[in-house]
Amino acid sequence: MEPPAEPRARRLFGGSARTLGDLAASPFRADRDRIVASPFFTRLGGVTQVVSPGGSGLLVHNRLTHSLKVAQVARAIAERLTADDTHRKLLEKLGGCDPDVVEAAALAHDLGHPPFGHLGERVLDRLARQRLGLTDGFEGNAQSYRIVTSTEIRGAATTGLDLTAAVRAAMLKYPWTRLDHPDPHPRLLDPAPRGAAVPPDDPDSGSAKFGAYRTELDDLRQAREPFVGRILDWQQTVEASVMDTADDVAYAIHDVEDFYRVGVLQQGTVAAELMAWQRESGHLRAVTDAALATAARRPGSAIERLRRHLHRKDGWIADDEAFAAAVEHVRQELVEGLLALPFDGSIESEQYVARFSARWTTRFVDAITVVEQPHLRSGHVLLACPQWHEVQVLKFVHHRFVLARPDLALHQRGQARLLGTLVEALLDWLLDPEEESRLPRRLHDLVELAEAELHPRTPDRIGRARGRAIVDFVAQLTDGQAVAMLDALSGRSGALWTDAFVL
Repeated sequence: MEPPAEPRARRLFGGSARTLGDLAASPFRADRDRIVASPFFTRLGGVTQVVSPGGSGLLVHNRLTHSLKVAQVARAIAERLTADDTHRKLLEKLGGCDPDVVEAAALAHDLGHPPFGHLGERVLDRLARQRLGLTDGFEGNAQSYRIVTSTEIRGAATTGLDLTAAVRAAMLKYPWTRLDHPDPHPRLLDPAPRGAAVPPDDPDSGSAKFGAYRTELDDLRQAREPFVGRILDWQQTVEASVMDTADDVAYAIHDVEDFYRVGVLQQGTVAAELMAWQRESGHLRAVTDAALATAARRPGSAIERLRRHLHRKDGWIADDEAFAAAVEHVRQELVEGLLALPFDGSIESEQYVARFSARWTTRFVDAITVVEQPHLRSGHVLLACPQWHEVQVLKFVHHRFVLARPDLALHQRGQARLLGTLVEALLDWLLDPEEESRLPRRLHDLVELAEAELHPRTPDRIGRARGRAIVDFVAQLTDGQAVAMLDALSGRSGALWTDAFVL
């Protein structure tokens, strides 16, 4: 499918210095190749998805394998939609849906995720705002956008990955800044779009999720300019919506798959939760929120809280019949299916996992549709109601039986402390006048880049540039590099020359 002529021409050339020969060979495929060839993409193999790649003793998803699978699902969705006559005209009206654009955006969407996954994201955001004085703080999606637009240094210039405007627009799951773009800001809408709401425990912080820092705002505007008049200022492009949906699908399936492999998901505990709710749903619905919270460990209570949460947050699609059907379907597929046979590493068990993953992926891809006027909390591309509820239940299983575990909390608290100590150590190094000539070259370059981005009259310009450089530097480390660098800075490493790889 071809997007409308004028927007397509502008999307091909926008923000990308390419020759006519490059354009003839599909600039969007060239974008995909640039992303995959980037060291930032290779780095994702050493970055946590949920559990550190070396911490489980088994092969689990990391950010690289997750990104590859998101790209696979996203392309399947785009190809299905563009082959469907019922969707083609609407897709054209909204700005087009090119499978190459979708795939490239999916491959790039996690480039900015720091060491230790979402935990690292929260820790760096807190440190950036409270310790380093950065109003924008840190956000993984905004960091990904920063990487492809500015922090990939080539020679004397900082050119990013030189991606087309279409792919950059498709990366923007949250096409707004933290506080002030667009105007009015989407966090002020009622309800706020997904990700735009302000955290209740930090009301002055701005949106919880956002797609670009203020330093990349001009680039964001330029990337989305072809879509003006087609979608609202705060809405995802269709291609971004496909990528976002694919990310949700991959997350729901593959995290369950991972923790079945590791042995964390046990049939008995998952069955007890789901089946208790099925038996007692009538009684549980009559229990007050306060009483339900006090009975948090009672089987069935947690999933009843999920049902209520969905009604509060997403009443536009939440449906009790669909929720009950989703619980039953997940019970059949997961409790009586996948978890009935403990994973033992055999070829048979690997095939069992592969069939489970393929069956769910096909089910979700086939349930994708396009709507012209989505709800505020939805994109133009979305799952049908039954499958939307199934994704929520699968994600619940992961949150309830993995993320809430005390042993994982113990592991993550250590990682949080490590990142905090590393940021402080790098700040001390930057502030030491006798060590300026011996700073890591990458850190030195990032300070210069951040300083050049700031207006000359910016208050504490040098301090803010140093803070952003530290955040950029730490966010570009793998889990292992973060550990090794802190060991070296703490004097715990005896391997002098091999420590240089993190510099």
